[in-house]
Amino acid sequence: MDKASLYLWVKTFHLVFVMAWMATVFYLPRILVNLAETTGQTDVQARLQLMGRRLYGFGHTMFGIAVILGGVLWFHFGISGGWLHAKLTLVALMLAHYIVAGRWLKGVAKGRSLPSPTALRWFNELPLFALIAVVWLVLAKPF
Repeated sequence: MDKASLYLWVKTFHLVFVMAWMATVFYLPRILVNLAETTGQTDVQARLQLMGRRLYGFGHTMFGIAVILGGVLWFHFGISGGWLHAKLTLVALMLAHYIVAGRWLKGVAKGRSLPSPTALRWFNELPLFALIAVVWLVLAKPF
């Protein structure tokens, strides 16, 4: 396989794993909203916590594979530029957001309370703005 074909395959799989991770970034806070709205419904809460734990683990796996493939693009294929550093900063912020959601989920299992459903809905929207910026940076490569 020539280098150009390998590049396209690596980039394709990087994007697929990024999309899988972003699905978890968007859905985990939604599970938290549902948890906050179902206080006192122990069977529903248990099911949501199980879903959240599984989703959180899945998301970490998807993120890890995306990072490895992104590293191949960066170091093996020489992808570089200021836009990449800006993108990676936004990705780090989205990862921090994801970890906060995971800690809240783990806190619920320990009996801690969550922020209000409204606050969690706003929290759920934050990664959308970062994702829009990431997609723009990747496509436009402005610097």
